[in-house]
Amino acid sequence: MKTSNTQQAGFTLLEILVAVSIMMILAAVVGINIAGRTGEGRVARASADIKNLQTAIEMYRADNGRIPTPEQGLEALVRRPERQPVPNRYPEGGYLLSPRVPVDPWGRPYIYLVPGRRGERYEILSYGADGEPGGTGENAEMSSSQL
Repeated sequence: MKTSNTQQAGFTLLEILVAVSIMMILAAVVGINIAGRTGEGRVARASADIKNLQTAIEMYRADNGRIPTPEQGLEALVRRPERQPVPNRYPEGGYLLSPRVPVDPWGRPYIYLVPGRRGERYEILSYGADGEPGGTGENAEMSSSQL
């Protein structure tokens, strides 16, 4: 007598529903935890942008013996300035990886001061989420002199 062990492999509808339910619960928990951290991510991005701009300005200074003037602004890092003093050495493609100067995570341009407010050679600022000087948390201003 022959017995056949031909069982079909696969999942039942109930097993699939349980698995999908577990994934939905996990997605909701992760989503709730991430949603509260968008402000922290924006602050971290602004800090990274300011450090990148500082590095580009220092490279500009190393090549040309001076930093961009206030009139030339941060645009001098992506496009060869036409205003005096025109840099002698300017790399093709500029000093940033992108063809545009980044804006802060809240959509506003970074502020470039020469000299800085505390006597630094220059300062790069973002006024945070509220766009106003001072503040705390996500509304706090960020400055290259504080990084």
